[in-house]
Amino acid sequence: MTPDLAAYLDRIGFAGPLQVDLATLTGLSRAHVNAIPFENLDVQLGRQTARGAAAVHAKLVAGGRGGWCYEQNTLMGWALGEIGFDVTRLCAGVMREQAGDGQIGNHLCLRIDLDGPWLVDVGFGSSLAGPIPLAAGTRHDAPFHVTLSQTDDGYWRFVETLHGAPFSFDFISAPADESLLDATRIRLETHAASPFVENLVVRRRDGERHHTLRGKVLTTASAAGLDKRVLATADELVDTLDDVFGIEMDEAATLWPAISARHDALFPAA
Repeated sequence: MTPDLAAYLDRIGFAGPLQVDLATLTGLSRAHVNAIPFENLDVQLGRQTARGAAAVHAKLVAGGRGGWCYEQNTLMGWALGEIGFDVTRLCAGVMREQAGDGQIGNHLCLRIDLDGPWLVDVGFGSSLAGPIPLAAGTRHDAPFHVTLSQTDDGYWRFVETLHGAPFSFDFISAPADESLLDATRIRLETHAASPFVENLVVRRRDGERHHTLRGKVLTTASAAGLDKRVLATADELVDTLDDVFGIEMDEAATLWPAISARHDALFPAA
């Protein structure tokens, strides 16, 4: 299947002008993260994730699904390139600050060159609502507080903080090592110790709110704070995926025994 830009724009609900400018880039980024959730359901089901623009388009656009960073930013990068933006794929390392250089390749983000370089990332848990200039600074991206800085060893460090809990990734602005990205993606979708194999993670931005389902725990973040509840049944899991994240997948009910066992291991009864 050949990817279809019009179908992508319809999927994210974007009807604005398609110009190579910051307004279009911002509108597309915001529409994407509000429409397409981050999710690792294929990894949880033991399936290979989508590779390449055509396969990712078939899954996230035609199939109405979400995806993880490799899929989300591949789709976004393809769409921006079709419109005429100057797109560079970047290798990044989530939590490199804590775990070191071995993390590089566990995340894909994008550099877009307009009047200067901009960071675009629709795959970091669907949290970043728009492009940010590739320059040191801070911004409020409700409900997140975002900081971009340079490290002593030449990396850029993106940090988002949500009610006191920081989460970061490091990257350099040079074109990605695609072989490293591919090898890391395979490891993350297959290795038993991968956090994506161990845990169901689904995330979606909803305006200035942000929803995260991690295993059985659904958290909604807003300016008012964090609201948490624990899902109780497989049916509730399926309903939550549909109602909160827009994912229709009855098959997700088969994951419930493993999700429940993982929850009990992490949060043993007192």
